[in-house]
Amino acid sequence: MSLVPRTLYDQIFIHKDNNACPAKGFYPYEAFVEATRSFPKFGSVGNFWTRRREVAAFLAQISHETTGGWATAPDGPYAWGLCFKEEVSPQSNYCDASNKDWPCVSGKSYKGRGPIQLSWNYNYGQAGRALGFDGLQNPELVANNSVLAFKTALWFWMTEQTPKPSCHNIMVNRYRPTKADRAANRTVGYGLVTNIINGGLECGIPGDGRVTDRVGYFQRYAQLFKVTTGPNLDCENQRPFS
Repeated sequence: MSLVPRTLYDQIFIHKDNNACPAKGFYPYEAFVEATRSFPKFGSVGNFWTRRREVAAFLAQISHETTGGWATAPDGPYAWGLCFKEEVSPQSNYCDASNKDWPCVSGKSYKGRGPIQLSWNYNYGQAGRALGFDGLQNPELVANNSVLAFKTALWFWMTEQTPKPSCHNIMVNRYRPTKADRAANRTVGYGLVTNIINGGLECGIPGDGRVTDRVGYFQRYAQLFKVTTGPNLDCENQRPFS
């Protein structure tokens, strides 16, 4: 991954191997690089600055999903990405029993795992089909295999799930808002990526702390990548996708 040399990766994820992080040792640079080889369009579409901005946005979103940061944390709240590899104390087993295409396996939890915190049976099922593992039967693999964990995050990032566009297409300016998007004020930018990932819980809410955290990570990483963030960073005025 030429856009992210090891020195930059280590600078971004200063504390991922801190003793306080449950994912210590789980997110090595080599696993990230190997996973990107399965997604050749990641970080390779558009001009030099567009490519760098996309990678910064991806790393920012996975950092929020796995953050161990807090307001007064050493090196600041946005230096603690990739601290967790699975959701702690999930509120449910994330089984959508109404989804018959990807039926839940009894006793299995589809809680958040990996860099993007892949959740729900339908996401595990689809990711498994795309990546060659049984996500419904063996969802635990995402928290036990570092390369696979990164692959699930990249799969989610690169894959369109109608009516949602892919995060990738948004960040490389390949997405044109639909009539429904315009009516919902879903403007193109990093905030729309947040809407795709967790809009139902975070968007349309003034000053949501989770959205602020996602933006804070992106602003720090954009500086490290020497790119601008672009407009429409938050989603507080956007309606979620239904």
